[in-house]
Amino acid sequence: MVLNELAQGLRPTAEGVEWFEGLAEEDQRKVLHALVLFCGQARACEDDVPESIARSGIRPTHTPAVMLTKWRFGMEALPAYELTKSFRLLIALFSIADARRRMLHCADGCGHEWHNLSDLRQEAIQVSSCPGLVGDLGERDHGRRDFLWLDAPT
Repeated sequence: MVLNELAQGLRPTAEGVEWFEGLAEEDQRKVLHALVLFCGQARACEDDVPESIARSGIRPTHTPAVMLTKWRFGMEALPAYELTKSFRLLIALFSIADARRRMLHCADGCGHEWHNLSDLRQEAIQVSSCPGLVGDLGERDHGRRDFLWLDAPT
């Protein structure tokens, strides 16, 4: 959920970076691997790279940017000090590719839960405002920093 919300601009990048940096290193590497898969399924392409670098705020000379410029992935294997830069870059790439995919293939609506996150957030707010409910949806994704929706877009 967090990754999709970041890609769609429903959650600020700074909050996403804070969340990512709060994860254990092993989990950060898993998130980066998932992001690469998400980018592939959203049909990211090499033409998206310059804008991804610009949006990410990292320098084009940083290792993850150089890798992406050569259309090489595997950022999860980089040293720990490169992981946050990789996260910022891959979120930007995912955001660009997913926005294009939503515009081209889902413009008239779709059943992809990850493309209807604003609806899910509204439902979570409504459910969480009902006293006595167990398994509060608002708590599910907004109160826990460790929740990841790893359903990859198709």
